[in-house]
Amino acid sequence: MTLILGSCSNKPAKLDYPQAPNDSTTYEVFGIEVADPYRPLENDTAAATLAWVEAENKLTQDYLAQIPFRDALHKRLDALNRYSRQGAPWKGDDGKYYFSANDGSHNQAIIYRSEAPGGEAEVFLDPNKLSDDGTVALTGLFQSPDGKYTAYTISRSGSDWTEIFVLDTATGELLDDHIEWAKFTGAAWDGSRGFYYSAYPRPEAGKEFSNANEFHSVYYHKIGTPQSDDTVVYHDAEKPLRFHSAETAHDGSALAIIGGGEGSGESVMIKDMRKPGAQWVSIEPSQDFTNEIIGIIDGKVYMLTSVDAPANRFVCVDPAKPARDDWKEIIPQDPEGGVLSSVNFAGKDHIIAVFDRDASNHAFVYTTDGKLVREIELPTYGTVAVSADRSTDDVFYTFSSFVYPAAVYSYDLASGKSKLFHATEIEGFNPEDYITEQVFYTSADGTRVPMFTVRRKGIEADGKNPVYLYGYGGFNVTLNPTFSPNRLLWLENGGIYAQANLRGGAEYGEEWHKAGTKQNKLNVFNDFIAAAEYMIDNGWTTPELLTIEGGSNGGLLVGATVNLRPDLFKVAIPRVGVMDMMRYHLFTIGWNWAPDYGTADDSPEMAKYLLAYSPVHNISNDGTPYPAIMVTTADHDDRVVPAHSFKYAATLQAADTGDAPKLIRIDSKAGHGAGKPVAKVVDEYTDIYSFIYNNLGITPKTAE
Repeated sequence: MTLILGSCSNKPAKLDYPQAPNDSTTYEVFGIEVADPYRPLENDTAAATLAWVEAENKLTQDYLAQIPFRDALHKRLDALNRYSRQGAPWKGDDGKYYFSANDGSHNQAIIYRSEAPGGEAEVFLDPNKLSDDGTVALTGLFQSPDGKYTAYTISRSGSDWTEIFVLDTATGELLDDHIEWAKFTGAAWDGSRGFYYSAYPRPEAGKEFSNANEFHSVYYHKIGTPQSDDTVVYHDAEKPLRFHSAETAHDGSALAIIGGGEGSGESVMIKDMRKPGAQWVSIEPSQDFTNEIIGIIDGKVYMLTSVDAPANRFVCVDPAKPARDDWKEIIPQDPEGGVLSSVNFAGKDHIIAVFDRDASNHAFVYTTDGKLVREIELPTYGTVAVSADRSTDDVFYTFSSFVYPAAVYSYDLASGKSKLFHATEIEGFNPEDYITEQVFYTSADGTRVPMFTVRRKGIEADGKNPVYLYGYGGFNVTLNPTFSPNRLLWLENGGIYAQANLRGGAEYGEEWHKAGTKQNKLNVFNDFIAAAEYMIDNGWTTPELLTIEGGSNGGLLVGATVNLRPDLFKVAIPRVGVMDMMRYHLFTIGWNWAPDYGTADDSPEMAKYLLAYSPVHNISNDGTPYPAIMVTTADHDDRVVPAHSFKYAATLQAADTGDAPKLIRIDSKAGHGAGKPVAKVVDEYTDIYSFIYNNLGITPKTAE
């Protein structure tokens, strides 16, 4: 046995929750009266909010401190996270090879470079030296075409706000160039003269992480000049709620602007920079389709697109003939029913394309004119990331799965042979002890939905297994089999991990996505409920042993699902969730989610639909027992502002939903999740697992 049931006796019968700031606000939307009593919590810098946050964190930490195995979980999670890993090499424009690596002792991966793949390496950039606590994360590297300069982007404390710095590539010397208040951007080089980037106007002091962001514009920065001298290259005064990003041809011959934010996809236009006074040419004017530029070569644009292909295709567009009928198709939609998810040029003669088939990656080699060469053989269900470029025939890829950390392979284009380049192992964990299966279950309306399950060999469907069910279901995002060291703790202690591929994602293309958006959003919640019922009906678990978790849109999923079926789960972990569906579009870049959700301002019908499932507005108050719930958020989350979680937690704590704890964990110097230092990740998962096990009545074997 790996679990001892019923051994914990430290759960308080009833917690004394802090009183949240309350002003009894109500407002009307299309004549519908909406209660918003915890509106003051939207002001995250107010003294009353800060006092409430402090009190809530004290309550949560006092609760967690009483759990006897918390320290043991922290020790094991720290060990699981401190493994040595390395990313796939890529060839820089300076001719050297770069890769990221962490020997397990650092909060952030370090960037190294060498003369050849596998050669003696030197440190190029160490993000751990950018802060004392690892809360500054490197988010991108962008080398000028001649390799002279390297721009890099950082995020502080998990914020979406981006800063750009520039290094002399050869010496590593930091230049004076420094860009602030950029967001959702890289650095698109114009030779070595300067680069294009995207930014917002400087935000109001004190409201940097909450106020709505408007007028995302493209700027040009000339090397050696202050940001105040930067010029606006593209600005749309009539469309404040749009994103605009720049792409350049490697030879500087063309500049493309990709627009987004008001649809489910991207608009694309391009300008010939070799011709003074050249006008913008629109390749795709709407934002109704996904369009990703893979390269601009010899004046032509190579794109991964869903135009005339709901499951995506790869095309070449000549700006001299931009009409859709003149687009040249190179790789069509997958005849096997998969979704084309990524494309990379590999040398001058090949393309590597990755398809999602039933949510698992499959990689294929093509010639540049679209002729299939072969499939790259992969070990099992998993996720592939390809490192390849037109400038070299050197190809690398990483492969990972639920119990297999990312291993790096080199790939020979001529022979089709893969060779292990860098293996990754975690001490004390043997992936061969576990089974990954894919099952299909039926949702409420008869739709067939895929789900991955992972468990230790020998575990049987006897109804006695704790299950950790995870989902997302939105924004055209596919949940592939991916690796997390934190998940290993659950698995090695006898738990089953289940990952449902809900509608709203990209698992089967745009139709699958649309089936989980706007007034189809209930399909996503029903898919999640059906996944839980499948695990119960097939004898794997019971509601008393079932935990659900999701983050961001997945936090919304957890909150809404608990309101719909509080009887189905024992523990719920809604992380950084979108919890107020009536006002989400009023904060930072929340308006960008309208194509998936719709907004309460759209129509009376849309407002009623959103109000009917909005987590904060549908919490029961009649004594219906709810699962134990721990909400998580962070003070620098400017993607889904903390107010969502604050208002949800305050409403939960004030409602009559039984004695199971309703807590909120509010992290400091952290954001939506990306770039979080290892130490903070370990602390967060220690608290999450401690809360889960304590409320399942389980002492994990790790703590024996």
